[in-house]
Amino acid sequence: MARRPLPRILSNGSAQIARSRELARTAADSATDVLHPLITITRGLRRLASAGRRKWADTPKDKRGPLLFLVASVILVVALVPYGPLLAVITLMAAAAWQGRDRGEPAPEGPDESQTQRLQSLYEALVPYFAAAEDPAPLYAHGGEWEKAFPAYEFDETGRCVHLVIRYPAYFTDGEAASRGRIEQLLHAKSGRGREYHFAWDEEGNQLTVTALPPLPTDIAAQRFVTAPGETVLGFTDPSQVQRTLPLTHGEERRDVPPVVWRTGIRSTEPHLLVMGQPGSGTSTLLRSIALQALQYGDVLVVEGGGTGEYACLTGRDGVLAVECALAGTVASLEWAATETERRLIAANRARQAGDPPPEDTRRPLWILVDRPSAFAPLAAADGRTDPQALLQVPLRHGRAANVTVIVAEQFDSADALSDPVRQHTRARVVLGPATTDQLEAVLGARPQTTPVPHVPPGRGYARLGSGPVHRLQVPATPDPYDDATSEADRRAVLALLPPRTTPADGESLPDGENLADGAQTEAVAVETS
Repeated sequence: MARRPLPRILSNGSAQIARSRELARTAADSATDVLHPLITITRGLRRLASAGRRKWADTPKDKRGPLLFLVASVILVVALVPYGPLLAVITLMAAAAWQGRDRGEPAPEGPDESQTQRLQSLYEALVPYFAAAEDPAPLYAHGGEWEKAFPAYEFDETGRCVHLVIRYPAYFTDGEAASRGRIEQLLHAKSGRGREYHFAWDEEGNQLTVTALPPLPTDIAAQRFVTAPGETVLGFTDPSQVQRTLPLTHGEERRDVPPVVWRTGIRSTEPHLLVMGQPGSGTSTLLRSIALQALQYGDVLVVEGGGTGEYACLTGRDGVLAVECALAGTVASLEWAATETERRLIAANRARQAGDPPPEDTRRPLWILVDRPSAFAPLAAADGRTDPQALLQVPLRHGRAANVTVIVAEQFDSADALSDPVRQHTRARVVLGPATTDQLEAVLGARPQTTPVPHVPPGRGYARLGSGPVHRLQVPATPDPYDDATSEADRRAVLALLPPRTTPADGESLPDGENLADGAQTEAVAVETS
């Protein structure tokens, strides 16, 4: 027996209702525009009637009779005058239209007294930098007018400037980074510390636009990002900096956030990454986030020099070759990585010479994550072993052709211990945590267009991919799920992304009961099997 189709009103009723609501809303707006004069006059007549009633109520009783006689006399005179009723109606309509007009308070023109004082103070502070004794008509002078120098400005509800356009003379050396840096530092101090300001220099028009940036979102948890193979999300930035957004989930909320995407692989121009920061700035969080994304398509080798167990959640997972914390295991793993890089190069070269595609085992990406390699240098020197950084030279130099990606994370106090191959071949850079402008320029190779602040949340910093622009960066929250300080929501988010636990990298099977070291790992298995 064939099924009868549902009535049309039931199959697409929601669409028709939405369309009907939209048509009704459009019709109501059109009717409001057409009937606006009538509505204004009606509102004015109502206000005039209310004013008349109040006048009658306020009139003493002994004077109401003469008032009625006066009104009746005026009406009689108007009725007897030629065209009197018509003129009376026109006058009444005009009075009603005037009384029925919108009486919204007009926006104040220009800044108030406190805002004027702020602008004048800022103008006086810029005089020593923008004034010249040889200028016959100086734009900046002590006691001058700030209106000509600041053509546009905006203030927030607290009275602090959030947008300011500054004109400066053409002879100012805006092409020199030091000159721009002095102006940016001054504006940051005078406009209000504790906020980040974006500086857009228009060297052709001799204008500087200063904008107070809102803080980047810190509530984005670890999750599966909609990316292609070879794309890694380092974090998220301002909407004006990138032309791409990613759909994200935050509980039941859905939103689009602009990401900083790092592309790796054979066609990448920045195949390796260097992460710098202070203790507690989120460098380990970034490496965990990258590891969870890399395990979707490749294998991961983790070397931890800090010895704090930040990557214990990756031990024994499918695709994790090893998680090394000791010197002997680190040297052995990195020696294998160098040999594997050479093997891949030879296999790919032979396949190209034979006219065949590269072997399958050379296509799968290999990720080498090294956290604080400088910690192994004194141990290796005392034990007579090779410095692990020296073993990274082959993967760094030939990693792009062999589908090998190296990520090195180090702290600022040990930056001098980084080897030359690490500095030369890691052209993608990330700086996390509080840092001075000189530190940012030394690592990134360029000054950011925003002013760094002394206090930032974990995972907050700057990123620059090769010779591209410097982006503000907020790393997604990817804490250690075995840490007691981790919230329950973040712990479950990270555990849900971990691959299933199989066997350790050495191939030995774990005895029953030994693959769960603590209660947090028990919860990890419970989440994965649910």
